[in-house]
Amino acid sequence: MRSLVRETQLQPRALIYPLFVCEGEGLRREISSMPGVYNLSIDEALKEVEVCAALGIGGILLFGIPAEKDEQGSGAWASDGIVQRALRAIKALPASKSLVTIADVCLCEYTSHGHCGLVARDGEHFEVENDSSVALLAKAAASLAAAGADIVAPSDMMDGRIAAMRSALDAAGKHNTPILSYASKFASAFYGPFRDAADSAPQFGDRRTYQMDGANLREAMREIEQDIAEGADMLLMKPAMPYLDVIREARNRFDLPMGAYQVSGEYSMLHAAFQRGWLEPERAMLESLLSIRRAGADFIVTYFAKDAAKAL
Repeated sequence: MRSLVRETQLQPRALIYPLFVCEGEGLRREISSMPGVYNLSIDEALKEVEVCAALGIGGILLFGIPAEKDEQGSGAWASDGIVQRALRAIKALPASKSLVTIADVCLCEYTSHGHCGLVARDGEHFEVENDSSVALLAKAAASLAAAGADIVAPSDMMDGRIAAMRSALDAAGKHNTPILSYASKFASAFYGPFRDAADSAPQFGDRRTYQMDGANLREAMREIEQDIAEGADMLLMKPAMPYLDVIREARNRFDLPMGAYQVSGEYSMLHAAFQRGWLEPERAMLESLLSIRRAGADFIVTYFAKDAAKAL
């Protein structure tokens, strides 16, 4: 009877599993701050894809860890870049047909300075150059779509990037490739473990000049409206649990498909409590995911995806 009258459903197909793909072969390196999450060579990532498909998970989200980085983040759009090669290998797998393959679009994993765009420096002062960064992000989106991404997901928070990516995708003949916009991505302390995973911590300064102030709900709605006006097909809210009110407000205002990213810090702090016996792992995990769905997210990007799918 409880199942019959349950208002909010949580199912494996509403979960997206992030994968960190790196150079090498036979490599499965656990991330110290994220128990059970690994940097994976492409051959190992293919095994994870097959597991996700067997569990009925909805999709995967790919991040790349290149062997070399430079000031421009050129690995982000290289045709033989780490994510581009991973996409082609994944798409050759029969198991991938049941999964939506999403490619993150950003420069932070590929730049030597760790910022999400090009940087102009003057002594100790620096500025992230919005417009020149947008041109490279659009180039990266087209490259990832050409390699086989079903969806491109810009996480950079540069202004005007959605319109530029739509133009670049259309010019490349990828008219049907949707853009999943990180439309309100907040400058959050909860990203810390991810930067260990992707080796993308800024080498100087921080990202508060282009990511959102966590105090501003109304501004978040304006950012979302701008991305929709530029052609975003889907929305992604990040982080999730500390910003459930933002997810709810966006759900009330906008009718696009919308997901939320349960970020690395959310995952790691729950695991820290699990390891100390302070929380019951399965119940706490599922309750955290249910709260995000109840707030209005249609799907959830989460490092718990495999464990949750097994439990469900």
